[in-house]
Amino acid sequence: MISFEEFTMEDGSPIYMQILRYIKRGVAAGSIRDGDELPSRRVLSARLGVNPNTVQKAYRLLEEEELLRSHSGAKSYMVLDGKKTERIRDELLENDARSVVNAMRQMGISKDEALRMIDKYWE
Repeated sequence: MISFEEFTMEDGSPIYMQILRYIKRGVAAGSIRDGDELPSRRVLSARLGVNPNTVQKAYRLLEEEELLRSHSGAKSYMVLDGKKTERIRDELLENDARSVVNAMRQMGISKDEALRMIDKYWE
């Protein structure tokens, strides 16, 4: 069963997107694998203290991306393969990189300075 113990809500983005991102980051990190079961919508909404429709929306988006298989009254589980995992990892990295690059540009940081910062914090 996929654990949401380390899930923390952030300000600024819809909760369903935060749930979706949490699951995708778990996939990219390898902590969520093919066949892993997700908590029921009702259980997760109670655990997170959110409306069940919020969890339903996140799960529906996972289903649309063919990452989650659900059946009425049955368990929901992840459907992953190497291609899907790589796609998710690339998608997350691209979004995060774009966000960091945009922030650096807004602060007037040059590409050379940005690369030095990456080197510094990589260690």
